[in-house]
Amino acid sequence: MIPRETAEDIIATARVEDVVRDFISLKRRGGYYVGLCPFHSEKTPSFTVTPSKGIFKCFGCGKGGDSVSFVMEHEQFSYPEALRYLAKKYNIEIHEESSTVVDEASGEKEVLYQLYALAQKYYSDFLLNSPEGKAVGLSYFRERGFTDEMIATFQLGYAGDGWDGFSKHALDKGFKPDQLTKAGLSMSKDGKVYDRFRKRVMFPIHSLSGRVIAFGGRIMIKDPNQPKYINSPESDIYIKSKTLYGIHLARKSISMLNNCALVEGYTDVVSLYQSGITNAVASGGTSLTLDQIRLIRRYAESVTILYDGDAAGIKASFRGIDMILEEGLSVRIVLFPDGEDPDSYARNHTPEEITAFLAENATDFIRFKTNLLFSETLNDPIKKAGLIKEIVRSIALVPDPIARSLYTKDCSIMMEVDEKMLIFEVNKIRQEKHQKYFDHQQRQAEQKEVEASATTPGDFLQKISSNEVEEDVIFFLLHFGDKELLFKEKINRHETRETTVFLAELVINELIDDVTFRCEEYRSIFHIYVDYVKKGDIPTYKEILALSKAKVSEYVVDILSSPYALSQNWWEKRKILVKEASANLEISVMKAINSMKLREVIIIREELLKKLKTNPSQEETNEVMAEINELNAIKKEIALKLGVRIIIP
Repeated sequence: MIPRETAEDIIATARVEDVVRDFISLKRRGGYYVGLCPFHSEKTPSFTVTPSKGIFKCFGCGKGGDSVSFVMEHEQFSYPEALRYLAKKYNIEIHEESSTVVDEASGEKEVLYQLYALAQKYYSDFLLNSPEGKAVGLSYFRERGFTDEMIATFQLGYAGDGWDGFSKHALDKGFKPDQLTKAGLSMSKDGKVYDRFRKRVMFPIHSLSGRVIAFGGRIMIKDPNQPKYINSPESDIYIKSKTLYGIHLARKSISMLNNCALVEGYTDVVSLYQSGITNAVASGGTSLTLDQIRLIRRYAESVTILYDGDAAGIKASFRGIDMILEEGLSVRIVLFPDGEDPDSYARNHTPEEITAFLAENATDFIRFKTNLLFSETLNDPIKKAGLIKEIVRSIALVPDPIARSLYTKDCSIMMEVDEKMLIFEVNKIRQEKHQKYFDHQQRQAEQKEVEASATTPGDFLQKISSNEVEEDVIFFLLHFGDKELLFKEKINRHETRETTVFLAELVINELIDDVTFRCEEYRSIFHIYVDYVKKGDIPTYKEILALSKAKVSEYVVDILSSPYALSQNWWEKRKILVKEASANLEISVMKAINSMKLREVIIIREELLKKLKTNPSQEETNEVMAEINELNAIKKEIALKLGVRIIIP
């Protein structure tokens, strides 16, 4: 259990822009920051961070909250786990009492994180301190030229020859056999568990936040029955297609350089990092996926792919590169000399030589692809036609029209083809693609129309009305809850008395006994204010965020960052007259309160009218009619205060 005072200290210390910047690249725009949303795919930034309010909000997918909820959503942490992460980031010490090594309150994901942290320490210790680890694992890393600093930075390790060394260690620490097998660190046979990784050097794979989520293990003995590399199986914390090796160390350099160096293997990343190329990541030996590309795009607008010179391998990767282009990233290719790969080149050259080589040999992908394939046509018209179609398909994927135009011009010269013909083919492909997209959107719109028609107009209007009036009240509480309002009260014909009241107190006193919030999230926010006001206090929006569940926090951020324009048009749109944020606040909040009351009267009246349709007794009918008449009078009175005319059917 994290003490409340410590939690408050963590929340107060954590700056939302610093926390978010650890996971995506942000650009300042006035008093806020923008970036590509990490929670959904987008090419135009709709994700905003507002430091003055301590919140983030995506206007594309609707996600929003504070620094804690961001970490919870992004890393899929529980509330305590997010607090622990932020405490570590800001060097805040947490004093927690735990009777066992494995926290009993931990969720399944946290248990996996704990297991992988334990495994990393075990394998690293085995590498450095056991005779087998030193003789086999450490010798291998030394041959690769890895320094002690790099071994520690990447948390490299070694899995020994024993069948169940780590499994026994984890069981002794309080973990259960099924937890070990679910994590993929152990396997089970005849009721016993044994290690998945044996006689392998271990490369921990990290999440963006730097937690170990999987391992890649390279075998140290020649065994035709064993693969050279094995990876941890996918789990609740590790999805291979969404992970890039080394991203936790490289992301800051990638953002600063606006470029990601993409390689294939673990050792490529380590060797390049040791040589000062700190923006390198590896796809893990698999074909590049859309999720991996979008992960890169959070931090940079360009990718440099480093190849080892194998022509067949390069051609096989063309589809992945086309995916990169389609996501709006520019792509450059660096081809190493025959017999060299990024790892070997980094080991055999100085950092200065590597930097110069990359700068001098980086070639734009479209030109690289054209040159590579064009050399194979041998003036064969059929092959050349096929090449042209292949290049045109790649150019058509580039979203930026200026870049497309430049690529088309260059390729027409290189392939000796009329530029207009290339432009025609590019436009044809793009039009076909746009038509497919339009047709898809049209089908979706038609489906929504069908779904909407299933709801009666009355029900639809009632739902919208209900949400809007509640939202107005919560809007005033969040924005102006601690503002003092001035009211003039008539004592007699000639005398008035001025009274002041906090807006939050006024709203609660007026609504607490008379209305019910139908929206669960708005109801939760309202009752937090009720609890505070009863104690003689008024909460800040930061306290509301800290006390709210994830879904409620989204509603809070929605209102705090909503594009409401408190203007003269407000009355027409929301039936609340507000000329500017602080002007006419007394009038505006009373409009919101009375609108809420009017909505309540309408709902109760409709429920009574439904009773009349159930053929009640004469006595019950008289009672219901009396209540309806009373509600009609209240309805007229409230409508008069709002300045609207209501026709009572």
